Amino acid sequence: MKIGGYQKSSLIDFPGKTAAVVFTQGCGWRCPFCHNRALVYPARFQPAVPEQEIFDHLELRQGQLDGVVVTGGEPTMQTGLVDFFRRVRKLGFATKLDTNGSHPDVLSQLFSEDLLDYVAMDIKGPLHDYKRFAGCDVDTGTIELSIELIKQSKVRYEFRTTLVGGLHTREHINQLAPLMYGVSRYAVQTYRMPPSDFRAHPAFTPPDAELFHTASEALRDQVEEFLVR
Repeated sequence: MKIGGYQKSSLIDFPGKTAAVVFTQGCGWRCPFCHNRALVYPARFQPAVPEQEIFDHLELRQGQLDGVVVTGGEPTMQTGLVDFFRRVRKLGFATKLDTNGSHPDVLSQLFSEDLLDYVAMDIKGPLHDYKRFAGCDVDTGTIELSIELIKQSKVRYEFRTTLVGGLHTREHINQLAPLMYGVSRYAVQTYRMPPSDFRAHPAFTPPDAELFHTASEALRDQVEEFLVR
């Protein structure tokens, strides 16, 4: 895999577990509010971290770490993702994947081989207007399929939406409710201004309390567990 970074230990990225976090390089989308542009835009890529360096560290941390998170960028673009998770599994670690849902075929393979313990999928906005949030044309059929694959899987999961002031509206939030109906865990989280050198859209701001209130009113009763971060 093309690995852009590695966090040796995290207490917040894998619910209930202490985990290492692996950041992959590359994404097919160009979300205008992306916080990890150094992992998305090739011109910003740093030299890749060798996979073996990751596994050397993981072998030393057996019995100390609980799990490994693979995030990005978009990890399901990586041709070596399945093999990577196989190796992580052999070391005895729990596994978590962060994804935008753009490659349901990869999700299906990971589920069929029982290579995942937790999946977190980002829901950018309502499907009919996904291009606004993804920054490019998106086959929303793949998003719907990924949602269903995750819901029907036997692994723990969550769906999450980053709310952006100046981009998401109350109507967008209300339109998300049918898409998320019946999911076990759904979280809304605040947009944080990226570093100044990333040239964030000047109209984008952290969401106000009204947007979070709208999300709570629209979604709290549609899902089993609703979280605000």
